[in-house]
Amino acid sequence: MPHSQDCSARSPSRLLAAVAILGTLAAAPALAQTPKTPATKAPATPGQSTTAPTQADPVVATVDGKPIHFSDVRAAINSLPPQAQTMSPQQLYPTVIEQLVDETALLQVARKANFDKDPAVQRAMETAADRALASAFLGKIVRPQITDEAVKAKYDQEYAGKPGETEVHARHILVNDEATAKKIIAELQKGGDFAALSKQYSKDPGASAQGGDLGFFKKSDMVPEFADAAFALKDKEISPVPVKSQFGWHVIQTLERRTTPPPSFEQVHDELRQQLVQAAIQKEVNDAVASVKVEKFNLDGSPVQATDKAAPPPAK
Repeated sequence: MPHSQDCSARSPSRLLAAVAILGTLAAAPALAQTPKTPATKAPATPGQSTTAPTQADPVVATVDGKPIHFSDVRAAINSLPPQAQTMSPQQLYPTVIEQLVDETALLQVARKANFDKDPAVQRAMETAADRALASAFLGKIVRPQITDEAVKAKYDQEYAGKPGETEVHARHILVNDEATAKKIIAELQKGGDFAALSKQYSKDPGASAQGGDLGFFKKSDMVPEFADAAFALKDKEISPVPVKSQFGWHVIQTLERRTTPPPSFEQVHDELRQQLVQAAIQKEVNDAVASVKVEKFNLDGSPVQATDKAAPPPAK
């Protein structure tokens, strides 16, 4: 309760498969990854030798004459989440081809219906093209910066040679009002059993089932009011006054504390890498904005002033 946060087969619908692959590929975090080789090598395409391919980029399917090349399949596989890339070649390769066929067929039908001439669709296509260009540009600049050496250097800076983080082992009783919390503290001071009182009074069912025990936690794991009180108590000490948080009133007992070792490089590698990616992207965006002239206007056409509110006025 006091935590900062609350704790196969291909679809029979070809249309749903097409929409699914479009969504999957669009959601793939291209900037957060370096170019990958598929986890498993795809089987040879029909007419392609496994030892000496006759084409550098063979056609693997056509849709009304429009070719789908092996490079399209490879690009689609590389854009899939890592867990999807662990599928066997016998599953992954034909599935991706079928999904590319679905996508291509859907696009051709849409174009035959002149849907691409709709002004709203054209704006959406232009926006998508602009985002693809910006993403590709950022990727080309950022990827070379995110090396294993850079990740290791960040690990050394933040963790290596530093003591681990302190954790406390505590338990609590959570009630709705201060008067009840004070009554519980008085009973505990007279020798009352904490676990029994937790089961009797606490409105935190998960903890009360364990006698109020929350286990070990870091200060950042809990809301500030609770964390500050728990870490300020000595071992075996019960809070002399109730502690109020957004969840209610707490009676807290800190049982013991420990210092955990810093995480290993492998444990935080992906997190540190993502931090480097985000920092590099933000720097490039800031540099780009600084290199151009930016003007902002209110809805009435007047220039935005520093004191203006960011949000437009509510609709009437």
